[in-house]
Order: sequence, then structure tokens, then C-alpha cells
Amino acid sequence: MEMSKADNMLSILWLLRSGKRVTAQQLADDLEIHVRTVYRCIDSLCASGAPIIADSGPNGGYRLLGEFIDSPLLFDAEEQKALVHASVFAREAGYPFTDALARAVDKLKRYTNEEQLERINRHSSGLAVIQTPTDARELELLRQLEEAAARGESLNMDYAKGPELTSGNRVLDPYGIVHWKGKWYIVGFCRLRQEVRSFRVDRIVRLEAADTRFERPAAFSPRDFLLRSLLPNSADDKTQVIVRLQGHEHALNELCKHWLFGHALVERRRPGEVLFKLEELPLKTYVPYFLLPYGRSLEILEPQMLIDRMAEVSLQMFKHYEVMQIKIRKDGNRR
Repeated sequence: MEMSKADNMLSILWLLRSGKRVTAQQLADDLEIHVRTVYRCIDSLCASGAPIIADSGPNGGYRLLGEFIDSPLLFDAEEQKALVHASVFAREAGYPFTDALARAVDKLKRYTNEEQLERINRHSSGLAVIQTPTDARELELLRQLEEAAARGESLNMDYAKGPELTSGNRVLDPYGIVHWKGKWYIVGFCRLRQEVRSFRVDRIVRLEAADTRFERPAAFSPRDFLLRSLLPNSADDKTQVIVRLQGHEHALNELCKHWLFGHALVERRRPGEVLFKLEELPLKTYVPYFLLPYGRSLEILEPQMLIDRMAEVSLQMFKHYEVMQIKIRKDGNRR
């Protein structure tokens, strides 16, 4: 791909920052451009005030004035490190434009001197992120959603919902994609329901362009919308229930770091006791499953409704595994 004149000029500056003398031919070879293009770019850089010095003779070539080499052209060392680390996080989170991101990091590394490159590599090798891989199909969906959101183009979407993951069609005005707890979501206006909703990207069956366009509300934040839909509404105390727990300090500490309980925390009382405010619906649906892994290290003091629901869920799990246990024993006896 042919580079623009501005790209060539910037690339020449990067190469000259090594502090070594570089001939026009060497610059042309490195950038895969004609030597005449190098001369034109250097003339333009000098006219713009870049302190490029031309040394004649057998060991001559172009170099930059010392003070200019020491000053950051675009990014200083800390900024370079931060960009490389951010690229690691983005890649592992399933960022849909990893190819472009990799090219940007490669370009950053290409136009550094040996000392800078060694420092970048040292920092990048010291950071690792472990995430569930995002498959190629989901990455393509994320690219389509992000680009449609940026262009203001509606999409026809087949979406699998419910316990049976039944597919249904709707037209969506995509407002933005959000990464939350290892999953990607698309937030947008659903024309079927006539309201803003969020959808898990891994449950999208198919996407194609619709013949309509939209404008996203100026003050709308997909991130804030998704958080409001997941977290308890602290402004509406009438719908909230006091949850009082006691238990081992390490268990309570971990629970208070949980994305839901951390937001719902009211106070840490005497050692071994904590108070939360949560809405009734989560207490009856998914909250018991968050508490189950803590086993007997936690005790529910109130409400009674949550104690009853925990007992019900635990009994269901016991029966489920009891049936499994009996079946395995029967199969073993047959052998």
C-alpha cells in the first residue's frame, strides 16, 4: 500500500531519531520508496523547521540535532508502555479490530531506536491477560455492529432468546458495543419493542443492513444504560430489600468486591456482619446462585425470603446430583 507524503515524512523522522547517520538510499530502502521521494520529504521537513543535518563525505548522511532526538516526537516512554499494555488488554478482551491494533503497535516499535525497543519489549513481556477467547464469528459481528453504530445505519438482527434460545427477528438501531464481565453487549433502540435494550452479541444469529438510518441521542451512554439495567436502583428505596449477612471475614471481603454486592453495600457492621440493599427480583432469581459458592462460610440473617429461596435452590441442586449419583451407581453395578 502506497504511503502518503505525510506518512513518509513522519517515518523519516522516526528513522532519524536513532541518532545514527542515515543515507537517502538507506531511508529509501527501509521505506520502500524512491530516493527522489526521500529528498522531497527531507526538503519539506527542513522547511517545516525540523533540525535535519546533512553530513557530506564517505561516512556522511542525514541525522537529527541531538536535542530533537531526546525530545518525544509523539509518545514518551511511559506513553509507549501504556499503549502496548492497552493493546494486550484489548486483544484478550476480544476487541474487533485487533489487526489494525497490531499494525499500530508494530509501527510504534518500528520507529524506535534499539534502547526504546528493548524497553518496550521488556514491559510488554511483563504483562499478561487471561480471558475466554472470542471466536471469529463474534469478532465479525462486533465489527459490523461498531461500524453500523458509527455510520448510523440500522440492522436486521436475528437474535436467540429465552431458555430454548429461540431465534426471532427485529430491526435494531445500534448505539454502541459494551464489554462487561467477559461478555460483549450491543445497546440500541429495538424497533420491535419500541425501547432501548441491550443484547448479548454471542446470541446474535445473523446481521444484515436495513434500509433505514438513525441518529443516536446526543447525551446517550451505552455503558451507563447497561449498568443501570444490571445494578440496583438506589434512587427507588421502595423496591429494595435489606439483606443482612454474617460470616467469615474473608468471605465477606470477597462478597463486597462482587460487581452486584459491591454496588449494593450499605455498611460493614461489627466484625463478621454486612448490610446490603437489593431489589426483590434479583433476590428471587440470580442472587442465590451468587451466594451458593460461599457455602457455610456465610449465614443469611434476613430477609426470610432469601433464606427460603436459598433452601429451594440448594434442594433442587441436591436432587439433580442425587439422580446423577444413583444412575452412575446403577451403571456401575451392571458392569
